[in-house]
Amino acid sequence: MKIMKRGFTLVELVVVIVILGILAATAIPRFINVTAQAQLASLNGLVGAISSAVQLCQASWAAAGGTGGTCTMVGGSPAVTATTGIPKGSALGIGTALGSLSGFTPAYVSPGTSTYTLGTSTCTVTYDDATGSAALGVVPVGTTPC
Repeated sequence: MKIMKRGFTLVELVVVIVILGILAATAIPRFINVTAQAQLASLNGLVGAISSAVQLCQASWAAAGGTGGTCTMVGGSPAVTATTGIPKGSALGIGTALGSLSGFTPAYVSPGTSTYTLGTSTCTVTYDDATGSAALGVVPVGTTPC
């Protein structure tokens, strides 16, 4: 009987390793950009949360007769400071309406405006209580964009 040797030759193994190296070299740059995309998605999520909180506060304020200086969010307490149905740009206003700001650092800088920074990055969301709207902040020149 003839005995057959089984296995791969050195050339076949080298070809497979080269192909895997090429695939890895093309895939790695795609995964590097995931951090920036995740930060942008997180910021857009906060913009949506602020928009929803404003709309819920306005609906609650209108349902209560459209008078008074507060609106009641789900759970009932504490009341949100909102003289026109739009939460104020303060910790007792939009800060209370949002509830959790996990991962964001709030800054209630001037009356009517608040800024939320994502972690230690330059990525921010700015809320204006005059219009009840939120927008992505402008990234300073010379810094890494979100």
